[in-house]
Amino acid sequence: MTRLLLIGPPGAGKGTQAARLAEAYVIPAISTGDIFRSNVRNHTELGAKAKAYMDAGDNVPDSLTNALIRDRLAEADCDSGFLLDGYPRTTDQVRELDEFLAGHGASLDVVVELVADPDVVVERLRKRAREHGRSDDDETVVRHRLEVYRDQTAPLVGIYDSRGVLAKIDGLGEIDDVTTRITAALADRGIVLPDAASR
Repeated sequence: MTRLLLIGPPGAGKGTQAARLAEAYVIPAISTGDIFRSNVRNHTELGAKAKAYMDAGDNVPDSLTNALIRDRLAEADCDSGFLLDGYPRTTDQVRELDEFLAGHGASLDVVVELVADPDVVVERLRKRAREHGRSDDDETVVRHRLEVYRDQTAPLVGIYDSRGVLAKIDGLGEIDDVTTRITAALADRGIVLPDAASR
């Protein structure tokens, strides 16, 4: 079982690393955004409720987000572990996840925090915005997103650090280098790549 949480600011390469780690450790990457879209697409009851908030431009409440995550983590492909991306985002969601995992005799193995210099992240996001034609994503907006991330995530980082499960990783540099840093940190905590474990 490998149960990971990946957190990091917008533009730190979290999505890219989540996909790579999920493939490397043969576990599903679970993103709240993907879960919302999947439930809406499949016309589930939870999806219908989430869609109402999404269509109104509102944040999906913790209670509904928690229910969606509980449903997803109960699926068979999570039996061998998972990688969470985008959840939990609040201390209430941390408590909910703790209760769910404790009910299954489990807990998170490692929380990987991708750390990145704000100025570098701003430039990276501005470049991405230009490439995708998002003219509204200017520096002021990007810096606000980083402030929101810091406000939401700082308490979570403190919680997981106090539990001794936090691994801070430099999220800047070549993609392969960042992946190597993460896998090395996980190996230090006893989580090795499947092919390495069989040697």
